[in-house]
Amino acid sequence: MMKKSYAKVNIFLKIANKRDNYHELVSRFVRVHSLYDLVSFEKSNNTKFNIIGDFGCKLESNTVYKAYKLLEKYDNVKTFFQNHDVKIEKNIPEFAGLGGGSSNAATFLIMTNEYCNLNLSKDELCEIAVKIGADVPFFVYEYDSANVRGIGEIVEKFDEEILDIQTITPKIKCDTGEIFSIFRNKFYKQIQDDEALKLLNTKSIDILNQLDIYTANDLYEPAVNAYSLLKEYEKKDWYFSGSGSSFFKVNNNG
Repeated sequence: MMKKSYAKVNIFLKIANKRDNYHELVSRFVRVHSLYDLVSFEKSNNTKFNIIGDFGCKLESNTVYKAYKLLEKYDNVKTFFQNHDVKIEKNIPEFAGLGGGSSNAATFLIMTNEYCNLNLSKDELCEIAVKIGADVPFFVYEYDSANVRGIGEIVEKFDEEILDIQTITPKIKCDTGEIFSIFRNKFYKQIQDDEALKLLNTKSIDILNQLDIYTANDLYEPAVNAYSLLKEYEKKDWYFSGSGSSFFKVNNNG
């Protein structure tokens, strides 16, 4: 009972609108095949839900625990995790803009759906996923590349070649809430519908060839404003994922 839980990068990330306390996004998410955690279910004598792994948060804050709490209404889920531990071998850096926690939660949902015979569709799993976090639905669908809109709940597969993506993650812990706050106060802008449509219909490699690190991700400038050390990692052909702190590039893009 083991499954790979992949990282993602945002090829572009644009703010489209405000919805209550949330910002609606327009983004291209791409799965990073070379970087993944391993999620497994292992027999145990524990009588309550337990996660084995190296995490920088309390159990109650763990995305996998949140996913479990949304599924525990199913009797067979509760029974199953009274004699199975969830083990997560972490390789994806946490708080890095690579979606590690969201990916773990989605992988847990997919595995639990299978092993506990819940027979939930991807769309039904997505309805649960969006309650956990904005990036979780993307990982539930298991697309290599997808256009993601709204607060993460609209996920549309984008057909393109799989990219060889390389990432680096500085030891800078970016606070997403702080970066959005700075964006709102100092750098706020909204992408126009026609501009968004053009990006959503363009291949990732072509987008990266057309945009630089500042124009590809609306959150990069506010992130640098909050964490000036990020500037030291600015290099040609490298881009910024999510609210950071990870940078990425595409290898062998000709």
